[in-house]
Amino acid sequence: MSKIAVAIAAVTLAAGPLLSPVSARAEDGQIAAGVVGGLIGGALLGGALASRPAPPPPVYYAPEPVYVEEPACRVVRERYWDGYGWLYRRVQVCD
Repeated sequence: MSKIAVAIAAVTLAAGPLLSPVSARAEDGQIAAGVVGGLIGGALLGGALASRPAPPPPVYYAPEPVYVEEPACRVVRERYWDGYGWLYRRVQVCD
């Protein structure tokens, strides 16, 4: 955090004379000076911000388990003889 504060203070002090109000004229390389000053300030701030360690990944909490009670009745297949052969039918069995 102190590196960021130092970088911001340096850019503020360096850009202080450039912030005085003057008439807008693009003579004698004033645009180039503004572009170069912006690049230098961006490099200083970017270097200060890039040196910070990455934040830790978010913590994941698994959802609580959900317990479902089995239904009291269930459907089972039952084999039976109908007089001509074996057949299957579904029968509901309740405990």
